[in-house]
Amino acid sequence: MQSISFLPRPRAAWACLMAVLSLHCVALADDPKGTFTDGTFKDSQLFPGTERQYSVYIPPQYRSDQPVKLMVFMDGKNYRKQGGSFDVPAVFDRLIEEKAMPVTVAVFVNPGTVTASMPGTKNRSNRSFEYDSLGDRYAKFLTTEFLPVALEGVNVSTAPADRAVCGISSGGIAAFTVAWQMPEQFGKVISHIGSYTNIRGGWAYPGLVRKTKNDPKPIKVYLQEGKDDLSNLHGNWPLANQDLAAALQFAGYPYKLVMTDGGHSGKYAGQEFPNALRWLWDDSAESDNVPSPATKPKWQPHPDAIARDSVPTGKVIEMPEFESKVFAGTTRKWAVYVPDQYKADQPAALMIFQDGERMRDTNGRWRIPTVFDNLIAGGEMPPTIAVFIDPGHEIAKPRRGNKSSNRSFEYDSLGDRYSRFLLDEIIPEVSQQYNLSSDPKMRAIGGSSSGAICAFTAAWEHPDQFGKVFSSVGSFTNLRGGDVYASLIRKTEPKPIRVYMADTSGDVDNAFGSWPWANQRVASSLKYMGYDSRLDWAEGYAHNADYGSSRFPDAMRWLWRNEDHNPVIDTSDDLGGDLTLLNLLVPGKTWEVVAENIGFADAPCTDDQGNFYYCDMKAPAVYRVDAVSGKSSVIATESVSGLEFGPDGVLYACQGSKDRVISIDPNNGDVAVVASGVKPNDMAVTADGWILITETRDHKVTRIDPKNGDVATADLGIQRPNGIAISPDGGTLAVSDYGGPSTWTFRISEGGELDAKMPSMPMRLAIDPEGEFNFNQPPPYQTASRGDGMAVDHIGRYYVTSEVGVQVFDPTGRPCGVLPKPDSSQPLTSCILAGPDHSYLYVTNGTTIFRRPLTVTKP
Repeated sequence: MQSISFLPRPRAAWACLMAVLSLHCVALADDPKGTFTDGTFKDSQLFPGTERQYSVYIPPQYRSDQPVKLMVFMDGKNYRKQGGSFDVPAVFDRLIEEKAMPVTVAVFVNPGTVTASMPGTKNRSNRSFEYDSLGDRYAKFLTTEFLPVALEGVNVSTAPADRAVCGISSGGIAAFTVAWQMPEQFGKVISHIGSYTNIRGGWAYPGLVRKTKNDPKPIKVYLQEGKDDLSNLHGNWPLANQDLAAALQFAGYPYKLVMTDGGHSGKYAGQEFPNALRWLWDDSAESDNVPSPATKPKWQPHPDAIARDSVPTGKVIEMPEFESKVFAGTTRKWAVYVPDQYKADQPAALMIFQDGERMRDTNGRWRIPTVFDNLIAGGEMPPTIAVFIDPGHEIAKPRRGNKSSNRSFEYDSLGDRYSRFLLDEIIPEVSQQYNLSSDPKMRAIGGSSSGAICAFTAAWEHPDQFGKVFSSVGSFTNLRGGDVYASLIRKTEPKPIRVYMADTSGDVDNAFGSWPWANQRVASSLKYMGYDSRLDWAEGYAHNADYGSSRFPDAMRWLWRNEDHNPVIDTSDDLGGDLTLLNLLVPGKTWEVVAENIGFADAPCTDDQGNFYYCDMKAPAVYRVDAVSGKSSVIATESVSGLEFGPDGVLYACQGSKDRVISIDPNNGDVAVVASGVKPNDMAVTADGWILITETRDHKVTRIDPKNGDVATADLGIQRPNGIAISPDGGTLAVSDYGGPSTWTFRISEGGELDAKMPSMPMRLAIDPEGEFNFNQPPPYQTASRGDGMAVDHIGRYYVTSEVGVQVFDPTGRPCGVLPKPDSSQPLTSCILAGPDHSYLYVTNGTTIFRRPLTVTKP
């Protein structure tokens, strides 16, 4: 998260301070006091260009001939602050004196700041990149770079059981990550309101923790979370912390979760802090043990699941076993329900159910044909063809009862393989016999457990085909990567799908996840993004059809209701730096065509008036589109892959086919060579007029002096550097990597010099449909993001085109969301903010240029 204040509002400050003084065991005047050493650290190679303040607390009981315990605090100044929510030195003074905790040295370290080099530019916070990123970079920074300097001459124990890390919010997940990555260095963790959400992938921890059950890491974890903590762009903090706690319990870790009052602040965490320390350092302290709430209430069918003599009965037609080409070598049973009210001259609604035999059994739990008979006859849902389809079974394998060998692969895998199976094979087969509506609002898909996440995935991948989803006890867990959905939903442009969910507190908790917490996290995300969604919830029950089937008729009424959805958007939990898509997109507005039937569109550009420029590389021609009239005109007959106006008003262009950078006079089309002997792809121009280009094939960023054409290498090593853009203040350069998983940032100095290189923006990666979809593993993501062209708006948001769409990042590199490609069949090469007030995002999408309005009007 962005930096936060741990103090209450001023009018409540005095009362809160009194509570802190009474509850924190703050040192009294006659208590022995520790001493401090303050410093600034500037020499990081892992976070180049950063500097940070730190201080080291030495307790009065410290003796240099005896190694003592160590505790490292992220966001150190807030933990150290006298009279603040934590006031760690005062708490340590008292607890150490009382022997309620061992003699412990505390290191208070702040996150890094990339200090500005160019006059008039701003410092850039490195907090999120350091704290929220998974992996071992920050742990290595602490252990190999920082602590040896900060603790020089201080005798601290090297035993991991004697060393702890602590943090709040993003610092909380950073503390956990440090211990997770280096349990041989740190054996204890305190996490206050930890950000186990999707700031930079922290949602993955519950699944990762569960996989260590047979070999848990030697770490002890204390979690504190506020009941009213955030539900925002990045996730739901209370649900995320409880999900992680459930994982720690399942995997056998010593842990404690304390749910306090309050939200995203340190107030209540501070009140509990002395107790947290006592528990953390007490080797005999008991761990939490939350019992399973599973129950077996008596089941009885819903009244609408009982056949009525007065209601006409539809037909269930068993179809010949189906051999799939998408899932080659498999066969499956399936059947089609046709309501009595079906008329061949009127398109019928369609609903597909996974695990079809079980769902169509009129003597079982679901009894769907009977429910459909009753609801269709009562006018509570339209005449609907239902397809009941079982998962595939490999023909080469013998059957064991009703189990299908291919079920998990088909149902739990992310990506569009199963939806292609339905759209390319099953639905065409049904359409040969029945008149089906093609309107996605008249098409639904549903299932239970793995069949439920399968249904959601089909609609998620193809909302143009399925507009409604029914999910009961859905497996949004780490069976095959489905635990990512709660995070994807919050950072993807909302899709036009209606989603019904049912789950219970007694649902399964196993090696792959907690179904109750997973379903609540998905439901919370749908609500945050304004989806037409509903979660029916009950206490107890188990992982079965009992509760879902009892709600099924009412779910169908809700799902098929003839009512327009008016989204209720609440972004009040988003902090100041949280740039959610919900506040970027203009309600009711989407992509509109600017130009079409282009040979190949690229090189979008704009001028101060918002006029839009682009190149048709096959024509070849460079065009100008007037910001007001929309009139298009040719300004040059050249093929270029990058266009940019310099501060001098000159239009520069990349011409890789001729190994040169050129300038183009937009008034008469005259071309002049600026530099030769280069293979430019895209470009940016600094505030002092230096040209920076990406030379993709040579893996480098090149600096050009436009006054004399001199060329120099500015950076080497990005796999396939492509798009390039400069922050509004001129101090940061961003470069996308077509061949890698990140977009990189640099600090810009005068003369176009670059340093402080870091992979600050984690790109969302596409799923490789030809990859291996292994059990209990993430899907096979492609290693290359295909990061391409880039734009930046006036507040510093970056827009990067990629394989999955336009990826949006805040000024510190945190992902804000993805806008899918307007035309998924064409490459998305680049983008720019142009048009009236520079408030439209233009994208070059193969043979078409699109634009859409955003709430980014320049002040």
